[in-house]
Amino acid sequence: MSRAAVLWPLPALAACLLLPWLPVLPPFWITLANYIGIAAIVAIGLVVLTGVGGITSFGQASFLGFGAYTTAILTAQAGLSPWLTLPAALLVAALAALVIGAVTLRLSGHYLALGTIAWGVALYYTFANLDLFGRNDGISGIPPLRLFGVALVDGRAYCSVIWVGVVLAALATGNLLDSRAGRAIRALRGGALAAASFGVRTPQSRTLAFVYAAMLAAFAGWLYAHMQRSVNPTPFGINAGIQYLLMAVVGGAGQIPGAILGAGLVTVVNDLLQDWLPRILGAHGNFETIVFGAILVLALQTAPDGLWPLLARHRPRRRRIRYDAPSLPHRQMPPRGSPVLEVEGLRRAFGGLVAVNDVSFRLAAGEIVGLIGPNGAGKSTTFNLLTGVDRPTAGSVSFLGHRLVGLGAPAIARLGIARTFQHVKLVPSMSVIENVVIGAHLRGRAGPLRGLLRLDRAEEAQLHAEAARQLARVGLAEQADRPATSLALGQQRVVEIARALCLDPVLLLLDEPAAGLRHNEKAELAALLRRLRGEGVTILLVEHDMEFVMNLTDRLVVMDFGVKLAEGAPAAVRNDPAVIEAYLGSVA
Repeated sequence: MSRAAVLWPLPALAACLLLPWLPVLPPFWITLANYIGIAAIVAIGLVVLTGVGGITSFGQASFLGFGAYTTAILTAQAGLSPWLTLPAALLVAALAALVIGAVTLRLSGHYLALGTIAWGVALYYTFANLDLFGRNDGISGIPPLRLFGVALVDGRAYCSVIWVGVVLAALATGNLLDSRAGRAIRALRGGALAAASFGVRTPQSRTLAFVYAAMLAAFAGWLYAHMQRSVNPTPFGINAGIQYLLMAVVGGAGQIPGAILGAGLVTVVNDLLQDWLPRILGAHGNFETIVFGAILVLALQTAPDGLWPLLARHRPRRRRIRYDAPSLPHRQMPPRGSPVLEVEGLRRAFGGLVAVNDVSFRLAAGEIVGLIGPNGAGKSTTFNLLTGVDRPTAGSVSFLGHRLVGLGAPAIARLGIARTFQHVKLVPSMSVIENVVIGAHLRGRAGPLRGLLRLDRAEEAQLHAEAARQLARVGLAEQADRPATSLALGQQRVVEIARALCLDPVLLLLDEPAAGLRHNEKAELAALLRRLRGEGVTILLVEHDMEFVMNLTDRLVVMDFGVKLAEGAPAAVRNDPAVIEAYLGSVA
């Protein structure tokens, strides 16, 4: 990370403390800045939840309400100091998010979005109809924040507090997304299956994103309550939740500065429309909602990724790799020739379709075995069954004495099985090296709290040094900082191999690794796989390039229509009449 990226909070904090006191800023602008700052904190949470994690939520205003009502009850009714209620507000929102998320996050797609609308509406009416929350009248008499004994009732003083909160929220969020836990969240969008295959527990990552966004919204609600000095249900309804989501989307949901930009634009434009439209139309009403909707649709059509990417052209960040970082520990490889994988009677049926039918084979340590067959033979399905992506209907799989059937993909990866995919699964929003580091997820230990506080730098240096070493190993060291999807398809497949090697696997499953590679690149890949075999790594590969397979593998297993057709040395399999018929037809 560059020095500027580390030091940016210092001038930002100084600006927060000084700018509100400039005499040229009228009180109205200060008030508007306060509302923008509170909205920006909520939108920053949506960067993690929606822009990065891909979880659309229309209900963030409800968590704002949890924070506001918690401090209102504890201060106005129980007499606690406002500063003591901040941890309570965050805790209440986190617990509420855990409960709501346990149900809502099981949904996907538009069902998930509809689910957030449902509980957003339900919580709004809960606030409006319970005596605990003061019903529709709300709770008044909330004391102001005090700092060094001085009540922060002046708008300029409170503006400094709010925007210091914005800087802290942006800093913490940036730290989180640049950590091991943050990469797991980032992998949810476009690469969840691959992430799970390298040990990322995707349900926990989704929950982390949900809870973190809820806690930021509760922090904003806490600030809002002590600015307004009273709360009622109106600011915490579904309309407000939709508006917060629009702020993140219009500004650029994947970027922290975009969330702040979106909060400012939506707040200012909304205020201007409320002021100007009645004068222009000569009537009062919610006309600003209609015009604002039209402006929003136009913005989304012209800038679907938000406005921030248009204002600040994204340039790949060059990460400083500490090559002197201590090496990660390596697995002890099993003795050459000892049993590694034993597959017995493997079967997978999808209703009446049997994709894999009673397949059995064995792999020994330090050998390369090819799993070949025509399209639709069941090869990739077999890979999915071996790695826990799918569960077999019958049969058993044993790896180094461990029974794999019933284990999930993360547990199987922890045992030392890594894989690539038939269709490349890289995270589009991440650079090459960031995608590769996901493969080393299980070799790190830092949790989200260490990431937030930036106490994980030594471990991160080790993980990135390992990723850089694997990229150099496959010949892509110069591409480390490029966006992953900017590479050619063949190079993307090689990136997947580097990611798999970051797991330090005992068994490497490669699904069509040579597809899209030129002749020289195939030769380099074959040389790499032979080196890995020499180091004791066992390799099972699916490949349609017969010349590549025949010159590389020690044995071949041939499948056709889900059934094992033949097994043996490449020369013997090449001349097997059943194999020739499966590939070329009975006439041949």
